Amino acid sequence: MISRRGFLLTSAGVVTGAVGLGAYTRFVEPQWLEFTRHSMPIRNLPVGLVGRTLVQLSDIHVGPRVPDDYVLETFRQVRALEPDIVVYTGDFTSLHHDRYRHAEFIYSHMALGTMGTFASLGNHDYGLDWAQLADAERISALLRNLGVTVLVNEVTEVAGLQIAGLGDLWGRQFAPDRAFASLAPNTPTIALSHNPDTVDLMGWHPFTGWILSGHTHGGQCKPPFLPPPVLPVRNKRYTSGAFALSQNRHMYISRGVGTVLPVRFNVRPEVAVFTLTTA
Repeated sequence: MISRRGFLLTSAGVVTGAVGLGAYTRFVEPQWLEFTRHSMPIRNLPVGLVGRTLVQLSDIHVGPRVPDDYVLETFRQVRALEPDIVVYTGDFTSLHHDRYRHAEFIYSHMALGTMGTFASLGNHDYGLDWAQLADAERISALLRNLGVTVLVNEVTEVAGLQIAGLGDLWGRQFAPDRAFASLAPNTPTIALSHNPDTVDLMGWHPFTGWILSGHTHGGQCKPPFLPPPVLPVRNKRYTSGAFALSQNRHMYISRGVGTVLPVRFNVRPEVAVFTLTTA
């Protein structure tokens, strides 16, 4: 039988461990940023792009639950890499008072690519109930003024590489037929689509190549060796990282930089750094 002293010591240890774990998930891991590095093989990649660096940032969620100094330090570290291309895959802000003035200050320090910077929008960029088109346009205008090419069901090009930006699924703007209507055949293409559930929907033909997504935050909290219990997607396979899809398509889901609820456990925030190579 356990003694009273042993019971008290065990209880104290449990309480201390719980407090420590809570402090870690709230104050340590949400800002313990990881730069992950990957090769991105692309068919028909122009010679001038071989070895170039593409950096993906996603789900920054500028707002009261993501510390400003953490976001600014993230931008500083990305700028230090001197990336050739930078892409942002949505959820630039969270809904809060004075969000636009706040976003304008933070994103005036954003990391840009030396060859170009491109963005798609996420559901949070569409404001309340993901239904405020004026909110999304205001975010887009802010970014364009800073030199970012915002793509909503549109295609552009940088040095022979097409960048397609898909509209957000929850914002009811996903229109791949419109986005891919202007694709040049046999030209390498990367697609930006905030919500990974979009890859299971119709309309992706004739696109082949890489799709960069976010939205899931990797689940934010994940028990060791088990899948995250909460994921904001229908296809629960889409957690984070690289996925091989049909029709010569590949997807990478970023764990994101910020959070909506300011906790993470076993799912560190991420900036993905890709080296472009020939397939």
